[in-house]
Amino acid sequence: MSSPPPNLAILDLGYGNVESIRLGFARLGAEAVLVKDATLVGEVERLVLPGVGAAGYAMGRLEALGLVAALKARTKPLLGICLGMQLMFEESDEADATCLGLVRGRVRAMTAAPGRPVPHMGWTPIEQAHPEIGLENGDHVYFAHSFACDDGPATAARVTYGGPIPAALRQGHLWGAQFHPERSAEPGARYLKAFLSA
Repeated sequence: MSSPPPNLAILDLGYGNVESIRLGFARLGAEAVLVKDATLVGEVERLVLPGVGAAGYAMGRLEALGLVAALKARTKPLLGICLGMQLMFEESDEADATCLGLVRGRVRAMTAAPGRPVPHMGWTPIEQAHPEIGLENGDHVYFAHSFACDDGPATAARVTYGGPIPAALRQGHLWGAQFHPERSAEPGARYLKAFLSA
């Protein structure tokens, strides 16, 4: 008799911030396993798509592992973190990559300005958030990114950095965090806890 699929898993692409994300969930009492099997990607109850690095390389890894179709077919909760959230969109300026197309819009290169360096790194206050994702207006969360997703109907929290930037998204079973919840102290823990309750 086969064992049931895990309740929480992180997609193992062989790079990125996997261990810090596992630790973030562990602090909430949730054990995350690593997966890279297309069947498990469809079966696991909650799945995290992590990301640190370049969109083109990450999509290449997903394709090489045969995971693109499984991610597109998935209907259970899926959380993309940082680059993982960007990969949910249709296209990226980064290497002009074609992404998963789960959310409409493009990921665009951010423009530096005096007092507003790129990459955008550090703590930034949330200005608008849907209560269902565990964040509140005024929460400070930690960012480290040079590209930003288009603002649109899927946006569930925003910050301002030269204009409105989606800090989080929520669309059906899809969750996204441009910020790093595993590095965002108590607000980040609330966000991960909300995902665990999805």
